[in-house]
Amino acid sequence: YESISGNVNPFDPTHQVQANATFDATIEIAGYAHTFALFDRAAVASVLFTMGRLSSDVTVGLNTTRESASGFGDPMLELNVNIIGPPAQKTIPDMIRYAPGFSVDLLFDLALPIGEYDSNKALNIGQNRWYGRVGAPIVWQLGPWVPGRRTTLEFVPATWLFGTNNDYNGGNTLTTDPIYQLDSHLTRDLYERAWVSLDATTMTGGASSVNGVKTSKPNTQMLGLTLGYQ
Repeated sequence: YESISGNVNPFDPTHQVQANATFDATIEIAGYAHTFALFDRAAVASVLFTMGRLSSDVTVGLNTTRESASGFGDPMLELNVNIIGPPAQKTIPDMIRYAPGFSVDLLFDLALPIGEYDSNKALNIGQNRWYGRVGAPIVWQLGPWVPGRRTTLEFVPATWLFGTNNDYNGGNTLTTDPIYQLDSHLTRDLYERAWVSLDATTMTGGASSVNGVKTSKPNTQMLGLTLGYQ
């Protein structure tokens, strides 16, 4: 569950900044993941369902307009397959001996354009177009792989690709350039059941065009801190 406010529609993966707009969103995400061995490599297949409510205020001069949308977003399918690293864990002894060392995966995401969408509204939860991501998650183990003492350096270079929305905001055509993203994380166990991560993300590209008229290319940098407990 997330509650978000800002000048970006959090349901839109392009993260286009709208300087004169304010968005308020509540988002619930439900998912299912299944781990398995694919050609003796570890793999995870997932499906994520997004739902929630979104409202915005847009100010032009002295006039402010308000819109809202609610319902289901575009569900996303994901497949992650390890290509460099230890073999798949098939038995309890495999799990006991597991250590990531230096591992590289291939990651594929695909969003299905079946979420709530109204072409007569500027504000929508669904995007009315196919989009997805291709990435290569990297985990570099630093030091021993002992619960309570684990340290990792992690990177996720990825490219987001977008189809065309031919019914955008009253029948217009929306296209978006690819977005290039790099996530990085330095993680450390606090003790056996808790860990902390310092996170950084940079994104570039993703300029959109409406009927051939291109908007400016956004550049985004983010820093974060994550605490985990199990």
